[in-house]
Amino acid sequence: MEILHPPSVFAERKSSYKVPPTTIRDKLVSQEARRSKALEEQKRRRSQKIDSARNLDLFADLNLGASDEDEDEDEGVSNVTPASVVPFVSMMESNIPGNTIAGSIQRPQIPVQVQPPRERGTNKQAKKKKKKRANKPNKWADKCMYAELLEMVGDDPWLDGLPTDLETGWVAVGPVPVGKRCLAVTQQSAGVAGVVPNTTLRSRLLGKTLINRFPSTLPPLTVLDCILDENWRDNGILHVLDVVKWKGQDVGDCETPFRFWWRDTRLAELSQTIPPNINFLTSTTNDDPSSSQPKYHFPYPTRFLPVPYHTDTTLPTLYTQIIPFARTTRSLTVEVPVLNPVSEAEAEHHDTFQEVDMNSVEPSQPFTFRAQAPVSLAPVATDVRSDGLLLYVAEASYEAGTSPLSSWIPIVDYEEPGEVRMDEPGEGPLDLFQRLVKRRLEWKTTGLEGTEATMDVEM
Repeated sequence: MEILHPPSVFAERKSSYKVPPTTIRDKLVSQEARRSKALEEQKRRRSQKIDSARNLDLFADLNLGASDEDEDEDEGVSNVTPASVVPFVSMMESNIPGNTIAGSIQRPQIPVQVQPPRERGTNKQAKKKKKKRANKPNKWADKCMYAELLEMVGDDPWLDGLPTDLETGWVAVGPVPVGKRCLAVTQQSAGVAGVVPNTTLRSRLLGKTLINRFPSTLPPLTVLDCILDENWRDNGILHVLDVVKWKGQDVGDCETPFRFWWRDTRLAELSQTIPPNINFLTSTTNDDPSSSQPKYHFPYPTRFLPVPYHTDTTLPTLYTQIIPFARTTRSLTVEVPVLNPVSEAEAEHHDTFQEVDMNSVEPSQPFTFRAQAPVSLAPVATDVRSDGLLLYVAEASYEAGTSPLSSWIPIVDYEEPGEVRMDEPGEGPLDLFQRLVKRRLEWKTTGLEGTEATMDVEM
């Protein structure tokens, strides 16, 4: 007898075939369930790490030993184990008389294997080795804690996708600037901090070098989760999102509020790096070609700016302060080297000095064709555009790779519209998040009983 299945079963199976678990609306694989499982796994690993650091395994086989009564009973008995010389007979020489001593000891002969000379490898083997080294994964590949998109549903009033402990167990970070995610890694270097190159920027996914090693005032053996500003050539800003290590100390194992507090405190103690003022001035500005004032381009980031965070994530604070602040464009002031104008008298004096110096036999300074204008630092206003809002689980530690313990809410719409359902046209994820927070806030202020009664009347 053939069993006929309803068409809805096949349609559901076809829609969920080869679909990532983040898009399946099942309770067992929902984002909330995966978040709870990841948090429990982190707590288990943290407990094992603490027990291993306390060396509890070394004391597992210890006991109290024999009791005093057993020692009193065994006082008159001597525990002497008889020994035998049988195992040592093979070490004695059989042909040596009893009254003589062997005059020499034979040296053991070790066989030596002579290997034939190596033949030079072909170009094909060299290419294979080079390809193998190229395919080797980078040490810093996928080490950033990459957030998942927050799965939200606008048409379901009960399963909207917002975390159940949003008001008590989360930390908000925003506005998150527009830029490229990377890792700032410092190495041990002999020299003055801020002068000797000691910092490298690594890409998030492959761990490749974005900017060659440059000087900074960061301490050695430090790893920071950063966002390279989209206009870093003009403002020299590197936004610091999180701290993984600081001076070799693993700060990533700590909880989220402590990591952000540590980040702001330690970055405030650093001295500002003076940008270099040689060979980085262009002829004209890009915005105004008619302007004769040269424009400065930063060769590397010089300012480490922390992204603001908020530990108070109650519904009124989210709706009135955090979400509107996450939409705004931040206006900052940075110091940029500019050329000071040189007067004609100073230029003539400089040219006369060069003519006299050229007539001498041994010039004391290298020849320059024109007077060099002095360089000074001037404040310049810059704007940092916002990309969205980040949410971190407060109890979670830093975790490499994509993690459900961090949720991302961008301002613009997702590339794949199937990951989120929005009712209003042109509504972005942050708009939907604000609408859901507003609905929860109304439920909280009016009371849940009134909402249930209203829903029953509508049905």
